[in-house]
Amino acid sequence: MGKLFYQGHGSYRIISDKEIVIYVDPFAGEGYDLPADIVLITHEHPDHNNLARLHQKQDCVVIRPETILINGVYGSQSIDRITIQAVPAYNSGHDKNKCVGYVIELDGIKIYASGDTSTTDYMKDVLSKEAINYALLPIDGFYNMDPQEAANCAKVIGAVHSIPIHMKPGALFDRKLAETFMAEGRLILEPNEEIKL
Repeated sequence: MGKLFYQGHGSYRIISDKEIVIYVDPFAGEGYDLPADIVLITHEHPDHNNLARLHQKQDCVVIRPETILINGVYGSQSIDRITIQAVPAYNSGHDKNKCVGYVIELDGIKIYASGDTSTTDYMKDVLSKEAINYALLPIDGFYNMDPQEAANCAKVIGAVHSIPIHMKPGALFDRKLAETFMAEGRLILEPNEEIKL
């Protein structure tokens, strides 16, 4: 069974059944001890792309918007039976042409790694039909949507579990803010907390 380890802010680590290690937006917290097989960067802001935090295996694949969003086309990649599909992510502070989210499919589970975003048409048009198991959504209300808008997105997406992340500038986590994210299937993870997928 795979695992998801929340590091804090917008950073988390996913491990597949076959021990494939994926880091999403490495920057915050702890839990960088396992060498990376795959690293997913949603955009190039410094709080999402600190590769110096982790050790990459020799054949590690690092995916960034510039490598998977080409001429407006959201690409996909399959690595060790893990499928990674880039999807739109944008708002007033995040350029649609330089930011992505990802749908990660592994071990029969789909995880929506939203990146820094607000409401997108793609959530309604595509993600709502994808049978997402876990959606990780920013709720800071400054760089991205606030908890209410994120809860609305969670309702549209319809994931089994929605996890609030990216809460306050400079903070790993804010329990009080996380509690205001009122989504069905809400799952609040503290930094250094790990769940079985």
